[in-house]
Amino acid sequence: VQLQASGGGLVQAGGSLRLSCAASGSIFSIGAMGWYRQAPGKERELVARITSRGSPNYARFVKGRFTISRDNAKNTVYLQMNSLKPEDTAVYYCNADDITYYDVTRLVTEHDYWGQGTLVTVSS
Repeated sequence: VQLQASGGGLVQAGGSLRLSCAASGSIFSIGAMGWYRQAPGKERELVARITSRGSPNYARFVKGRFTISRDNAKNTVYLQMNSLKPEDTAVYYCNADDITYYDVTRLVTEHDYWGQGTLVTVSS
């Protein structure tokens, strides 16, 4: 099972980007999913999180600008980022609280699953 993030890039301040994170493999279910970010020299921080039923919550610094959503049929979580600011520049990581998948004849649940990061750069 892998989480594959995509959609990062270079954008001017005020612009928009949409990040995607798709889980691949023989997946049975995925719990809450989230986006985190880490800027150079800073700790990783939560950006937004969405439960398996679609209930979102956001960090204060992105509320009103970013929207998290998920498509359970596609095992994918999205982050729509609008009104981007230079301080949003960071590597963005997706996370799943838990992923349950088929392993031959049994179900296996792994916790705290991370995808690789995707770089978002916002120029002023």
